[in-house]
Amino acid sequence: MKDIKMVVTDMDGTLLNSKHEVSPRFFEAFKQLQQQNIRFVAASGRPYYSIVDKLKTIKHDITVVAENGGLVIEDDTVLLANTLDRNRILELYTIVTKIPDTYPIFCTKDQAYILRASDEMVTIFSEYYSKYTLIDHFDEIDADVIKIALYHTVNSEAHIYPLVKYLKPELNVVVSGNHWVDISEAITNKGNAITLLQKQYNISPEQTMAFGDYNNDLELLQCAAYSYAMENAHPDVKRVAKYETKTNDAYGVEVILEQLISESGKH
Repeated sequence: MKDIKMVVTDMDGTLLNSKHEVSPRFFEAFKQLQQQNIRFVAASGRPYYSIVDKLKTIKHDITVVAENGGLVIEDDTVLLANTLDRNRILELYTIVTKIPDTYPIFCTKDQAYILRASDEMVTIFSEYYSKYTLIDHFDEIDADVIKIALYHTVNSEAHIYPLVKYLKPELNVVVSGNHWVDISEAITNKGNAITLLQKQYNISPEQTMAFGDYNNDLELLQCAAYSYAMENAHPDVKRVAKYETKTNDAYGVEVILEQLISESGKH
């Protein structure tokens, strides 16, 4: 572990606990990582503004991979933005609005467009998409869409994914949580975003540590020699990761970071 130069962690189900909070224990570990010149990357299906809100005290010191790798921002500088073609979005709009019990959210850099949702549903979505506009029609979307997030009230893998998986490989279609399926450009995934950062900073997979819990983390974990599945992770993630750590509620990320800090042995 002593050669690690970059740590990448997913947010929901990984760094965040079940109440969607980041622990003080993480911020303490982050200070030590900084002292040892180890880069920290937050990589999530969440939008940029939501990730930064959770990590606001350190937002100028980290790299943010948002929207499953569709957007990479470092200290307000956009390093990568993969947007969907307008005609493609219109096609997808027609498809996703016909899926039963499913709520489509069109994600842009600065806000989300939520289609025809009740107040109760908007409350759920606003945890992830704090900046949003409610819309009734496609024409009301007036910014570049990076990702379409689909929410199912019961289970996305059972009720949404089978109806949209045929869109692969032309598009990236991934189950990103118990209730979520995300659709984006084919090249959009956390792994491609991390590969870009590894090239930019001359950091190898052997010098990279990564944590994840759901299927939108698979490519990310494959970019890191030190890849950790959370104890609460999807079975597919446990198959891909080399190691396992405790749950997100038992400080699974922090435990390993503290081990890394002590093994790097410079503090």
